[in-house]
Amino acid sequence: MKLPILQIGQMKAAVPIMQGGMGVGISLSGLASAVAGAGGIGTISGTGISIDELRAQIRRTRELSKGIGYFGVNVLFSMKDFAEKMKVALEEKVDFIISGAGISRDMYAWGKEHATPVISIVSTAKLAKLSERLGASAVVVEGHEAGGHLGTDRKLFEILPEVIEAVNIPVIAAGGILTGEDVAKAIKMGASGVQMGTRFVASDECDAPLAFKQKYVDAGESDTILVKTTVGLHGRAIKNKLTEIIINEETKIRIEKCQDCLKSCSYRFCTMDHLLKSLKGDVQNGLVFAGARVHEIKEILSVSQIIDNIMSEYRLAMN
Repeated sequence: MKLPILQIGQMKAAVPIMQGGMGVGISLSGLASAVAGAGGIGTISGTGISIDELRAQIRRTRELSKGIGYFGVNVLFSMKDFAEKMKVALEEKVDFIISGAGISRDMYAWGKEHATPVISIVSTAKLAKLSERLGASAVVVEGHEAGGHLGTDRKLFEILPEVIEAVNIPVIAAGGILTGEDVAKAIKMGASGVQMGTRFVASDECDAPLAFKQKYVDAGESDTILVKTTVGLHGRAIKNKLTEIIINEETKIRIEKCQDCLKSCSYRFCTMDHLLKSLKGDVQNGLVFAGARVHEIKEILSVSQIIDNIMSEYRLAMN
């Protein structure tokens, strides 16, 4: 069974897999370049890094990938530096920009001005239609099974058909996509491709520390939990000492130095601080976001091996 080409704007990816943008510091140049080099679409997360570091990561990704494949940048609308980071990505001529946690007319206008596809992360057909009307080149529809911040309590394959029916732009399925069978199911339903985050964390090239990756490999079926973060949304994380504390939504953890990074923040604790802790290897007191099926990951592999495995499974499922 021949693989479908994932086309968004001028991008034509031989492997219909987009790698999710995972912050803080989880998907940077190492992971994005490896996915692009393996035929998929890589994504640098702009969350939690400076403007200068984002520019450096884009240039490093281009250097590592040697011009092979496609990569872009994920910028969150909820962050105060959203506009500045989007403009840096446009200046550096990335292949696309993907954004979640809100939308604005400006981001599509900026993308059109630079001939750069802008992709929206949505969780409803209504938001998908609005994104298309405003100028989105594609939408990623993310179900409840995803890791990190969630925009819905509905499962991916419940929402996916509604979004596909609602829009005429490419629809990329995300949230709980882990195997080639999942990819085949999404494509049979009419998706143009899939986005995967969690599986790529447990890869050799992922920019996360080994302790973070090992937390994924060691996770059991009941080891994830939903916690309400300072963004105002629930996020799925692997249980640890921190989640035991913040599961109580009345609990407050003293913030030593507020970075004032969010447009709207509950100030109950600092999400950014705890993401940075896990990035430094403290996976007990930091936030370790992960998808609902993280327990199915049993080993850390190279990106190319992960993609080869998924494509083999895909071909079997499509026969």
